[in-house]
Parts: sequence; C-alpha cells; structure tokens
Amino acid sequence: MAHDLDSPLQTQMEVASIKGTGCDCLENKRMERNFSARRRVFVQTESGCVLGIVLDRSDNAHTVKKRLQLALNVPTEESSLTYGDTVLKNDLSAVRNDSPLLLTRKFLHRSSSTPCLSPTGRDLQQRDQSGPIEILGSSNYFAPTKLLVKDIMKAMENGIDPIPVSSGLGGSYYFRNCNGENVAIVKPTDEEPFAPNNPKGWVGKALGQPGLKCSVRVGETGFREVAAYLLDYDHFANVPSTALVKITHSIFNVNDRVNGNMNQNGKLVSKIASLQQFIPHDFDASDHGTSSFTVSAVHRIGILDIRILNTDRHAGNLLVRKLDGFERFGQVELVPIDHGFCLPESLEDPYFEWIHWPQASIPFSEDELEYIDNLDPIYDSDMLRRELPMIREACLRVLVLCTIFLKEAAAFGLCLAEIGEMMSREFQAHKGDPSELELICIEARRWLEEMGVLAWERKTGEEECQFDIDCEDEELEMIPIVEEKLLTKITSNFGFRNGNGRNPLSKLEENIEEEATAEIEGSQVPRALKQSMSLENTEVDEKTWQHKDGCLAGPYSGNWRFNEQLPASSCFELTDMNAEDWTQFLENFQKLLRPAFANPKSASLGQRQRQRLGTSCQF
Repeated sequence: MAHDLDSPLQTQMEVASIKGTGCDCLENKRMERNFSARRRVFVQTESGCVLGIVLDRSDNAHTVKKRLQLALNVPTEESSLTYGDTVLKNDLSAVRNDSPLLLTRKFLHRSSSTPCLSPTGRDLQQRDQSGPIEILGSSNYFAPTKLLVKDIMKAMENGIDPIPVSSGLGGSYYFRNCNGENVAIVKPTDEEPFAPNNPKGWVGKALGQPGLKCSVRVGETGFREVAAYLLDYDHFANVPSTALVKITHSIFNVNDRVNGNMNQNGKLVSKIASLQQFIPHDFDASDHGTSSFTVSAVHRIGILDIRILNTDRHAGNLLVRKLDGFERFGQVELVPIDHGFCLPESLEDPYFEWIHWPQASIPFSEDELEYIDNLDPIYDSDMLRRELPMIREACLRVLVLCTIFLKEAAAFGLCLAEIGEMMSREFQAHKGDPSELELICIEARRWLEEMGVLAWERKTGEEECQFDIDCEDEELEMIPIVEEKLLTKITSNFGFRNGNGRNPLSKLEENIEEEATAEIEGSQVPRALKQSMSLENTEVDEKTWQHKDGCLAGPYSGNWRFNEQLPASSCFELTDMNAEDWTQFLENFQKLLRPAFANPKSASLGQRQRQRLGTSCQF
C-alpha cells in the first residue's frame, strides 16, 4: 500500500512540538517546499552497493538507473527503483531529500546472489560526492548522532579504525573516538542475516525478501532501530540515539560467489547502515538477577515494547549499567538495544523477556498512565513517515493498533504483565493458539465483513425498494443487531477455548467456507467479503507452522517480487484493507476491547507460566 506522502505536512508542527524545536520545524518546512528541487538520495542495489546521487529537476527513474550503471557497473535492465512501498515508475517528485532508494530486479529467485561490484576508491571519490558518514535525515531528532559522527570522523582521520564485532548473526562494527573508546555500533543493512554480504555465512537472499522473521524483510532492520529511538519520546525508555547513515569504509564485508567472504584490501565500500550510540555497561540482563531492576525501568521498556510489538525482547538486548555513588549502591540502569525486529508487517507473536518478572505485575504509576494517555498513534505514524519515508504502511498499522491496545488496556486497569499476556501466543508441541489480541482482530474483521455484506444487501435492496423509507429504516435497524451479536460472540470466545477444546480459528475457517459457497456474482461481492478469504490459512496447526530459513511461516514460492506481499503465514494481516475499511476496522476493534479486558483468558491460567516460543535473534 502506497504512503500518503502529503499527510505528514499537515501535522508537521504538531509532531515537531513533541520532540523538537522551532528551528527544526522551519528547517523541515524548507525541505518540504524544495522536494522538486535539487535533492540528494542514496541508491542501494540488491547486492548492497550504495551510491549517493544529487537529483536535478530533470532526473527521473531512468536517468538514476543509468547513472547507477555507469558508476557501479551494475545491470539495470528489467529492474525497479523502489522507495519503501512505492515502485517509482518515472516521476521522482515524491522522493525526499536524503532518502534511501533500492534498485531490485523485477523477478528474483530466493537463492540468487550477485557480487557487489564496488568501484575503486578513486572512482568512489569522483562519482559519490557525499562524505564518509552521511546521516539520512536532517531534523533535530538526530542532533546527538551528528555530534557522535564528528568524533568518529576525527578518529578516522587520525588512523583509528573500527573493530568488527564477533558476536551475533549479522555484521556489525564498533566505531571509536580519538581515545580509542567504542562510541558507536554500526550495522550495515546488507550484512544482516541472509543478506548478500553477511560475513558469518548467513546468506542466500536478496534485500527485500523475507528475513529471519518472515514479517521483517532482509535489509529493513536498520530503519526499525531508528523508529524505536524516534518513538521513545523524552528518552522515556532510555533507547540510545540512533540514525540511518550512508557510511564509507574499507573494513566492511563484501561477498562473492566464488571466494566467499572478500576483504576489500583497503578499497572503500559504501553501505546503508544503522548507527547507534554505544553504551558502556557492566553486563546484560541474562548475567544479572532481575531483583535489582527498578519497577519504573521495567515498565518503561515494556510500554515501548508493546507499542512497537517487539518480537525479540530477550535478556541479551537489555544492557545493565551499575550506578555510581554511595546512595546508589546496588542500583542499576537498564538500556534497551537491538530493535530490528520491532514493527513487523503483520501481527507476529511478540517475545517479552520481562513478562514474568515481578515488576511487570505491579500496577502502572500515575506518571506512566499519563505518559500512555498522551500517546497519539496517528501523530506517531505521521512523524515516522516524515523521518523514515521508506517505512512500510503495514508497520505503521501495527504501531497504531498496538498503541490503541496499550492505551485502552492501561485505562481499563490492566498491568504490564496482563497486557503482554494478552498479546502473546501459547505454544505447545509446535502448536500455537492465537493470542487474545489476534482474536479481537479476527472478530473486528468479521464484524467489518458482516457490515460490508449488510451494505451490499442494502444497496441491492434499494434497487428493488426504489427508496422506500420503510425498507431503509428496517435495514438500518439491523446494524445495532449485528453489533450486539458480535459483542456476544467475543464475550463467549474469551474463555479462549470452546467446550470441545478446538482452536477458535478453525471455527472461523468453517464460517468463511460457508460464506464462500454463496452463489454471488464475483463482480458484485463486497470488497470486505472478499477480504475474508485471506484468513483461510489462519488456523494454527502443525501444517501451518513450518520452520523455514530460521522463521516460522507457511509454504511459499521460491520466486519473489520485491514489492509483493510477504508470504502467507498464521499472522493476522492488516494491509489487505483500504483506508475506509481500516478506519472502520479500528472502530470495531476499540468497541470489542472492553469485553475482552473483562473476560481475559489469562485469568483462567492463574499463575501458571505459559510455554513460550523462544525466538532470540541476537545480531
């Protein structure tokens, strides 16, 4: 689904007031007015090569491809230039300054691999006029990162090189200051697990294909790291400053199909990467007991994790730093890192390490409730569209849905642990029951479908009734009946299992099959009813849950188109609704929350801990 690229302009001042200055607003306004003027973009090929290009008014997708071919010696025939969800046909007026673009072949095979034909250092200096480190974005959100970049560049000029990080599945590097101290960690997008230039053998996919988690594409964890930082208003959860950068250095890895990992031998290589401030720490949460963690720190990190549907909050990405001072003896500070698996494109099963910590069962404080109450998911979405224009609409819908869920649950009086339980699935012998959040979404979708059928019947009825007032009144009276019927359904469903112990999704599948057998002409079927067929595979059983390339998903074809939807899985999809249906879906969702909170299935579980699927994906 294409972004509404103009909508952030309408709320620019309001969003900036949350976390920025007046100067920042004026600068952003100046940038918005000059979209069609000279802009700088960074074009990345599917194999990881990056080139900074200054666009003129006369430039289009064809001229950009031609310049890329001349500079990097890469084939551009049968290729597409993509900008987030958007495939750029020819016009580039919607592309913002400092944006990353991706050049992909129109048809890819999932095992394809193309060597990165990087230019020599001299060619790079001639054809790419950008500096060694360029931040992709110019707002004041990234002011701390700009200071960090200055220290790193000064150290590089003095011959202090970065150090590769041996841990994790992806390529990452410590960049240092003039004192030789680690000050930033850089993770190139083309060195992620399964990406073309991964230095640790986890290769085999092109950028844009499903990654280690099927709802997060290869090469797209970097902007998610930045999104988590941008959403951490007022440094509430203590996320280190993070930015997306174009960075050039000889230390980066480039693979070829013949020799495997290839050292650049002093040649400069440009990469798109996330750059995050390095936080000195004593250990991580896996090496330290949780009793010394403050309730406030756990709550704040948990609130962020719920908003962004973090699917990988394990103990290893919670840094623990001892606080100095006599009065602080024994106290520690928690620093959350590694947010590359947040904001998935569908309702993935989250992983919250804190869900059974005692602190998570303590009610929210007044300050925390006020913070939650002030969250505005629409402003958040507009802000991310402006700062990260490559972000996909599916990610933003997940953000909106989860923020609404958090706000309503906190207002109802649920604690952090209860909210986390309602969002999490229970796994037993590779079989997964849908979470309560997913059940609510299923009911909201069903409600949307039934209202769509009602509207379709009303439309056809009008042709027969010829605007008969009595007929219209009778049909309009059916709407509250449908709502009451569905509220009754969800109240009964939130025992989670009906009497025969069957998965509720299997019952949904039967209902869909019954509806699909109705003899209705395809051209007359309402769009909402057609959407119901997308839930046919939502029954969670052994056949659906298949372990494929490090992630749980259903079967899918080896051929892949970059802008195609992610493969079908047991996750609830949010992208197959148009804007009108999405708005109505959210209204239905909010109406169904109160009955769900009043009858949570977690209450029947008592204090028994769920069997959870561990999905630690440390980079």
